[in-house]
Amino acid sequence: MTIKEIQEEIIDEFSMFDDWMERYEYIIELGKSLPIIDKTYKLEENLIKGCQSKVWLYSELENDKVKFTADSDAILTKGIVALLLRVFSEQKPADILAAETDFIDEIGLKEHLSPTRANGLVSMIKQIKMYAIAQQTKLKN
Repeated sequence: MTIKEIQEEIIDEFSMFDDWMERYEYIIELGKSLPIIDKTYKLEENLIKGCQSKVWLYSELENDKVKFTADSDAILTKGIVALLLRVFSEQKPADILAAETDFIDEIGLKEHLSPTRANGLVSMIKQIKMYAIAQQTKLKN
């Protein structure tokens, strides 16, 4: 699936919930389904700066696509990162860099987060894009 198709799927899923408590529960469930990150990637250098809680994000290039793994020590943050990985993992670096993140506003996520969590969300997206740039340079070599 393309990034846009995945984002539309997420928007559809979130539209099924009546209120934000149900949406938070869904995000937490997504976090529980996040594959466990290998302990060797839980390093200081993989921590996302700007997040209130600890979020580790690691990427590698596999078949010309960026594969992300992540973890967080906060259950809601873990769900948010799971949502982002669903959109961006297993995608080509150029597609990640070209992608808009309008789906976040469309599902109302940023406005329902505390300011520090909203800043963390922006930091996660920035880091995903930075990894995409790094992986794209490997493709050109």
